[in-house]
Parts: sequence; C-alpha cells; structure tokens
Amino acid sequence: MTTERLDLRVPDGLAGERVDRVVATLAERSRAEVRTVLEAGGVRLDGATVTRGSTPVASGQRLEVDLPARDDGTVAPDPGVEVTVVLEDPDFVVVDKAPEVVVHPGAGQREGTLVAGLLARYPEIAALADPGERVRPGIVHRLDKGTSGLLVVARSARGLASLREQMAGRAVSRIYSAFVQGHVAEDRGVVDAPIGRSARQPTAMAVREDGRPARTRYHVRRRYDAPYPVTELEVELETGRTHQIRVHLASIGHPVVNDPRYGHRRDGRLAEGRVALHASALSFTHPRTGEPVRVTRDLPADLAALRGGTSG
Repeated sequence: MTTERLDLRVPDGLAGERVDRVVATLAERSRAEVRTVLEAGGVRLDGATVTRGSTPVASGQRLEVDLPARDDGTVAPDPGVEVTVVLEDPDFVVVDKAPEVVVHPGAGQREGTLVAGLLARYPEIAALADPGERVRPGIVHRLDKGTSGLLVVARSARGLASLREQMAGRAVSRIYSAFVQGHVAEDRGVVDAPIGRSARQPTAMAVREDGRPARTRYHVRRRYDAPYPVTELEVELETGRTHQIRVHLASIGHPVVNDPRYGHRRDGRLAEGRVALHASALSFTHPRTGEPVRVTRDLPADLAALRGGTSG
C-alpha cells in the first residue's frame, strides 16, 4: 500500500492535546483513519512509536506519521485477478464472475476486484469511467459478492451507451439459477414488491411500500428432499434492484441457500459467504450490428452438488 509521510513539529496551539486529534487536524484525516494508523504503529513522537490515541503531545515535539495515500478514485490494474472470458468483442466482453470476487471497489473492499482484473486485460475501459464514478469503468450491471456467473462489461463508448440504454429499457434478459430453502409450492410465480433500504439494517435491503418498483419471475426446475428441503429455481429479473432476487425470495419464505444476510441456514457444502445463486444466461442486442446476443453458462460444481434426493 502506498503511504504518505507527515513529519513536523507540534505547534504551540496544539500542546496538551491528544495525539489522535492532533494528527487528524494536521493531516486533515478522519479520527477513524488516524486510529487505524495508530494501531498499526504508524505514529511516532520524538522517534518513539505511539499506539494510544489519548497520549498528550507537547509543543515542539517531532511528530512523524505514515498515512495511507489518499484515494484518487481510480482503480489500479491487477493482472493477479483471474478474469474468465466467455465472449469477447471490440464493444463488450462477457465474463464469468467467480463468487469470491467483488465487481468494483467499495467500502468493504478496495483491492482484488473484477474491475482491476479487467483493466489489466482491457486497459481501454479506463476511458469509460464517469466523473465521480471512476471505480466502475465499463460496468453496466453487477453481481453481488457470493454470486457467480455472467456479467457483460462495455469496452467502447458505443458499447457503453448501447448497453446502458438497453438496461434502462429493460431490454437485457438476465436469468439466474437459484437454490432456495424449502419446497416452493407453485410451479411458477412472480414477486412484485418494491424494494428499499432496510430501516433496521442500513446495509441491507427490504420489501418496503416506499421502495422502488421491483419484479422477479421464477419457475421451479426441481424440488429436493435431502439433506433438507430445497427447491431449484430458474429466476428472471424484470428490474435490477440491489439484492433483488435474494430479498424477493426471502420475502416469500424461501431465502436463497447459504445467504448470510437474508437467510437463516448455513450449508456446509458451500464456502462461507457463497450464495446459491448463479447468473446462468444473458441476452442483449449487439451494440454495433443489432444482432441478438445470447450467452449461457453451466451451473458451477459447488452449486450442482446441492442437487440431492428428488421430490418432484
């Protein structure tokens, strides 16, 4: 990680103050950032490492701080991130995202993202970043961490404009394979329920009357009895809200297997955090030729292993 070195003398006006407040003031960083630096041993007073934020400083003391470099909003290419290409075109690329990979940097993870891997392989997508959204070049939709499967990413300005327009017009077909807890009674169904931020859990979504419209179609592929009741579904998004499939299926009493946020059963056959959800088919119009494009991807082995004893 790139660091910045702060090296100065404590001014008279801050004599007697806590060291964490002094660093936050002089470096123009948050107290939370400074606390992390202190815990990592990155603050020194007159050459001695300080780890307690409450330590008072004296006028004229030498203060040395190793701070993480400020984030300029860009993503560095990372060839170490594996990118599984399913279909490559000058205007777009379709990839099969691994479940443990995050699509783009966010509050929970800054490095090792799919975007970093894409930039290493397709550096031209860096030019497609929007001002203020530089961490998402070429990204027109996303898959949650824990979910695997197909994702289309723009490689050209024409591809970006076309795919965004198709997404906004609901002209992109996105089909998922899902394993949910319990036996879904109806062979086919539609969940039509608005989704918004959860009032109880700010990082979660929930069905809310004041939420944004959301529709999810599903049909049953098969029901299994062992080792516990599970239904394999084919799910199609009509809208694309955050966590939509997971929220909608949980709202009808059938959360996705191994979903740590909206479910209540840990399945030891899957890695921790691996949600039993796979983007299996993607259809859209080619940005240049106007021809239909359809891409499919088989169920990965870890989810195929969930197919147990058959009920019907």
